[in-house]
Amino acid sequence: MPLSNRPGDVLAGRYRLVDLLTESGGGRFWRAHDQILERHVALHVIDEDDPRAAELIDAARRSARIHDPHLLRVLDAERTGGLCYVVNEWGSGVTLDHLAATHGPLPPRRAAWLVGEVADSVARAHDAGVAHGRLVPENVLVDRTGSVRVIGLAVDAALHGLPTDRLTTDVANLAGLLYCALTGRWAGLASSAVPPAPTDHGHVLRPRQVRAGVPRPLDALCDELLNPALPRGRELGLRSARDIADFLSDFVGDPTGIPEEMAALRIHRKPETVVLPPVPEMALHEPRHSARPAESPRAHRREPEPAPDAAPEPDTRTVRTPVVGTPSDSTPTTVTPTPDPDAADIADTADTDPGVSGATAVVPDGLPTQAGMPVFDDESDDVSWLQRSAEPAPPPPPFEDPPERPLFAPEPPDGAPVRRARTHAIPTDAASDFWPWDTADGRHTGTGISVVPPTEDDEVPGRSSLRLAMLIAASLLLLVAVVVGINLGRGKTPLGNDPDAGPTRTPGATPAALQVLPVAGATDLDPQGDDGGEYPELTGLATDGDDTTVWTTQTYLQQFGPGGLKSGVGLVLDLGSSQDVSEVALTLRGEPTTVEVFVSDTAPTTTPSDAGPPAATATVGTSGRVTLEEPVRGRYVTLWLTALPSVSDGFRAEVAEVVVRG
Repeated sequence: MPLSNRPGDVLAGRYRLVDLLTESGGGRFWRAHDQILERHVALHVIDEDDPRAAELIDAARRSARIHDPHLLRVLDAERTGGLCYVVNEWGSGVTLDHLAATHGPLPPRRAAWLVGEVADSVARAHDAGVAHGRLVPENVLVDRTGSVRVIGLAVDAALHGLPTDRLTTDVANLAGLLYCALTGRWAGLASSAVPPAPTDHGHVLRPRQVRAGVPRPLDALCDELLNPALPRGRELGLRSARDIADFLSDFVGDPTGIPEEMAALRIHRKPETVVLPPVPEMALHEPRHSARPAESPRAHRREPEPAPDAAPEPDTRTVRTPVVGTPSDSTPTTVTPTPDPDAADIADTADTDPGVSGATAVVPDGLPTQAGMPVFDDESDDVSWLQRSAEPAPPPPPFEDPPERPLFAPEPPDGAPVRRARTHAIPTDAASDFWPWDTADGRHTGTGISVVPPTEDDEVPGRSSLRLAMLIAASLLLLVAVVVGINLGRGKTPLGNDPDAGPTRTPGATPAALQVLPVAGATDLDPQGDDGGEYPELTGLATDGDDTTVWTTQTYLQQFGPGGLKSGVGLVLDLGSSQDVSEVALTLRGEPTTVEVFVSDTAPTTTPSDAGPPAATATVGTSGRVTLEEPVRGRYVTLWLTALPSVSDGFRAEVAEVVVRG
C-alpha cells in the first residue's frame, strides 16, 4: 500500500481523504470529500498491483449501469498513482446489524417491508445480469428518513474476493436478511458479524423455533430457502429475488407509515451508562524542608527596637541539626539561637503584631483555648499559635453518693400497723435460715413479729386436666369398640369394607397384580407444528426394551406453555386392543419433564386436551411412574409432554423407554 494513502491526501486531484473507516484484507474504506462537487463520498482503495484490482474495476462498471433509488451509486473508478479506488455515493444512517443489536428483532410487518425493499432493488439488478454477491446485514442501511439503502452492489463482493455473478447466492441471502430482522440471528451464506442462527442436525432452525410470534408465511419462506434439502409437503415456489419481493409485498399490503416508524426507531436508542471520572485523591500537605531550623513562636514577639547608632551584636552558637534519614548522625550548623518556647512564651503570642515582617495573624481573643496550639500556614513555613486562656478549666463536678439502703427492715413506730410476711413465701424447711422474719417455731427473733404458718394444700396442679384427658380417651376407645362391633355384626371387616373386595391400592405403589401391556406401535403427535412432526422415524426406540436407544423431540429455544411456541408434543402408544391402563413407567434423559397421560379408544389427531382432561399428570426425573387414580380402559395411550428438560442449546426431551401396566 503506498504511503500517500493517509488522512489529508488528495487522490486524483479531487478526493481528499478524511476518515479511515475500516481496514482489512489489504484494502481501506475511507470517508472522503469531493472537492469539486463539495460532498462526502465513500472511497474503497486497494493497491494497484492487488489481484482483485481488475475485478474491482469491472464490478464498479457493472454496478454503475443499475439505476435504483435504493442503491448507493458508483460515481467513479480509477487505477492511478499505484492505487486502485472506487468512489460510491455516501449514505448516513444505521445498518440492519446495529438495529438488531440495539433494538432487538423487528416486528414481522416492518421486517417484511425492509427485506421487500431490498429484494425489489436486487431484482432490478438481476434483470440486468448484475448480482450483489454479499448481501449481509452490514450492507443494508436505514437512513434518517426511514428509506432503505443497499451498500456495495457487486463492489463489496469483489473486495472480499467472492464471485460476483451468482444470482442464487443473493436469493438465499435475502432469506437470511429476513431471518436476521425477525430473530436477530444470521442464517445467510455470506459471512457476517451478526451471531449465527442455531442449528439442529445440520439444519437451520425455523424462525418460529427461535422467536415466538413469527407469522407462518414468513417462517415458511425462510425455511424453504435456507433448508432446501429438507422434505416438505407444500412449497411456496420462490426461486428468484422478484418472487421474494412480490411475496413480501402481498404480506405487507399498504406500507403507509412504515418508513416513518423506521425513522423513529433509529432515533430512540437504549440508554447509555454515564461513567463519571474518578475523584483524585487529596494529597497530604508535606512541609517544605529548609536548611535553617523552624523559627520559634517567640520570634514573632515584638522586641524593643535598638537605637539607630547601636549595631546588633551577632550571637551565634554551634548546634547540631539531625540529618533526615540518619537520626544518629548530626551536622554542625551555625544558626541564630532560638530559645525553647515555654508556657509563658506561648501566652505572649497574644500580643503578636500582624504588621511585623514574618508574623502571622493570631486567632482573635474571643476564641481562647486551654492550651496553646500551633497554626501552620500552607503557603509559607510560618507558624502562629492560638491564644491560651488565662483562667484554668474548672474541675468536673463530683459524683453523687448512692443512697444507703438498710440491710434489715426498720422497726415500725409505736401505733403503726405491723408488717407481716406473705404466708405462701415463707420457707418451712431447715435450709431457710436466711429468712429475715420470725417463723412459727420462734427462730430468727429479729423483730418479734409472729408469723402464721402456711396451710397444707392437697390439690396437685394439673390433676383436673389429666382426669379430663383420661375421660376423653376412654370415651373414644368405647366408641371405636362400638363401631367395630357393629361392622362385625353386619358381616364386614372391622373397618367397614367388604371382605370379598381386594386390597385398596395406594397411589404411587405398584401392585403385584399389574401386568405389562404390550405395545403394538408408536407414533409422534405434533398438531401445532407444520414441519413434519417430531422425528417419527425414532418413535419405535421408545418401546424396544433397550434403554440405550431414545426417541427425541426437536430442540426448542423456548419452553412450552401459554407464552411458548407450542402447548406440547406427544407420543401415541397403540396397545392393539382396549386394555385397562393403571400406570405408565418412564425412563428419560434429562430432567425434569412434565407428562400428561391420556387414554382413548381412537388415536388423537389434535391436542389431546381438546377431548377432555388427562387421566394423570406428573413431573418425572430421569425415571419414574405416572399412576392413574383409577384404571382407564382404552386402546391408545398418549404421553403429552408439556415441559421439556433444559439442554445446552435450548429445550429437548429424550424418551429412552416407556412401559404400560394394567
